[in-house]
Amino acid sequence: MLKGINPLLNADVLQALRAMGHGDDLIIADTNFPSDSVARQTVLGKLLRIDATAAQVVKAVLSVFPLDTFVNDAAARMEIVGKPNEIPPVQKEVQKEIDAAEGKPWPMISIERYAFYERSKKAYCVIQTGERRFYGCFAFRKGVVPPDAE
Repeated sequence: MLKGINPLLNADVLQALRAMGHGDDLIIADTNFPSDSVARQTVLGKLLRIDATAAQVVKAVLSVFPLDTFVNDAAARMEIVGKPNEIPPVQKEVQKEIDAAEGKPWPMISIERYAFYERSKKAYCVIQTGERRFYGCFAFRKGVVPPDAE
């Protein structure tokens, strides 16, 4: 255990988040997502796991991970097939965690299922969660941590 670090963030996840740079994508996926095969195509090349709900994982990750303020797609969700405007409960819960982490309403765009897979293959890494509800898949683009004020 470390002080100030969410205990869901294991050593492998912390190492990957620390290694990522500005503009790198992170995928947080549900249990049905083809996480292992997609993760093999990412920069990291291996799957990371946190066995908790999508909202719990997003809360933990965003406690240390800055979102990119230079783009409009720093937070994204997988669209429901045939219902692109429908927001299921799992995505509403994650939206609340994003807004809480940023301290303000933060836009989360939607991405069509196969386009989401393609974005995922180009990501830095994939974290598979224990989320069993459908469409618990999200993409986050890393921002920057500004220097301390002098």
